[in-house]
Amino acid sequence: MPDHAHRPRTLILPPAPYAAAMLGGWWLDRQVHALPLDWGVMTRPSGWLLVGIGLGLFVWTLATFWRHRTTVNPYVAASSLCTGGPFRFSRNPIYVGDWFILAGVSMLLATWWPLLFAPLIWVMLRHGVIRHEEAHLEAKFGDDYRTYKTRVRRWL
Repeated sequence: MPDHAHRPRTLILPPAPYAAAMLGGWWLDRQVHALPLDWGVMTRPSGWLLVGIGLGLFVWTLATFWRHRTTVNPYVAASSLCTGGPFRFSRNPIYVGDWFILAGVSMLLATWWPLLFAPLIWVMLRHGVIRHEEAHLEAKFGDDYRTYKTRVRRWL
């Protein structure tokens, strides 16, 4: 059994599945043209709003990490357990922000294709990233992390 207290055994760089979905969705849209996403004049403003929410959540989370003097790097051990800021609402606020960005980019591209990759992204994150991060945090912070998990949901 790996020593999760030393560092998380993350298998996938977390933004990679989202980026692949956006690029793959863009490419599929250009090839197939079969899944337009059109809310009329609100499509582009709504897309930018969702991207802005995602980026705002990312910046808020980075600021929280910085205040706690811990890392955002998924391959390095956490030095502090963050439970404030966006972590009051989600144990994975950056990944939630990434979902907003994915939805916003889909709207900006005016296609559903990137969103069709959502189940695959969820599986990759859940099993390739989050389970390793959670094992690390539990091994490193013990009861403090287990108590935190009972108070705050993984996503929202």
